Amino acid sequence: MLSQDDIKNALAAVKYPGFSRDIVSFGLIKEISVANGAVSVALQLTSPNPDAARQIKIDAEQVLKKLPGVSHALVEVRQPTAGQAATGGAFANQNKVPGVKRIIAIASGKGGVGKSTCSVNLACALKHLGAKVGLLDCDIYGPSIPLMMGVYEKPTVSEKEQLVPPMAHGVKVMSIGLLLNDDQPVIWRGPMITKTINQFLLAVEWGDLDFLLVDLPPGTGDAQLSLCQTVPLDGGVIISTPQEASLGVVRKGIAMFRKVNVPILGIVENMSYFTAPNGERVEIFGHGGGQEEAARQDVPFLGEIPLFTAIREGGDRGTPIVVSTPNHAAGKAFIQIAETVRKNLK
Repeated sequence: MLSQDDIKNALAAVKYPGFSRDIVSFGLIKEISVANGAVSVALQLTSPNPDAARQIKIDAEQVLKKLPGVSHALVEVRQPTAGQAATGGAFANQNKVPGVKRIIAIASGKGGVGKSTCSVNLACALKHLGAKVGLLDCDIYGPSIPLMMGVYEKPTVSEKEQLVPPMAHGVKVMSIGLLLNDDQPVIWRGPMITKTINQFLLAVEWGDLDFLLVDLPPGTGDAQLSLCQTVPLDGGVIISTPQEASLGVVRKGIAMFRKVNVPILGIVENMSYFTAPNGERVEIFGHGGGQEEAARQDVPFLGEIPLFTAIREGGDRGTPIVVSTPNHAAGKAFIQIAETVRKNLK
């Protein structure tokens, strides 16, 4: 005889569409009844999205019908009206960015791992693959995207009084660095950061984009939480170096994304190794830590980026290596990772 716990354990395999968490951990299951081989379950969603409700019903009924002794399964999915959803719910305050199909956060949890370098090259790699791409620099205190992308012009203002991001290498770019004068520091508290990120997402004329990549600052603070609360993210890419000091913080970044229901698209191991002029491979920070951590966390390993002087030079002069020499070993590595990310999102 199946118990209610048996039913809940089975339904834990059903993910909420677009998120990494399941319908049980979200607390959506309200009623369960089992009698004579028939199982009836009632769910209460916090969103009025009919597509999500339809998919959850199909997935849940399929899971229940596979249980031994179940001859009939019925799942009732209850939803609030649009007005009710606006007053509460886990995702009620999120807004879609008009025209943007996918939003991907690039994070590290730790500084100094080359996250911004990876962000600009992945953005340019996606453009290289034919996508329409935007790149948003959410590092308010230390914006480096304008330098790495070679953007120095300020955004203009449209007739709708929205900021129009400048273009570099075919990628639309927005950063607080484009609004400041020279080396002017940003000395702000959390609420100002939250407001700025919200405006960069919803008060910028991004136009039609296949991907908007968001370069996050290190850590798990205001900028990261503001992003997750403002818009629904399609996934996060974690950048790490191979050594344990970096991987320990990466785990915190992964845990943060999971707590706010952002799917982890995978881990990139940056600065993976260095090839000396004589051809000797030197593993300065160790090697393989990113791949091992991906296996431990049960997330995809997207690839490794070796240490090349050309990568640093490209960032310093505002022409990422994917743009200047896409056939370089590093350029090929970034393009392969971008292809994998695109494929996983499909």
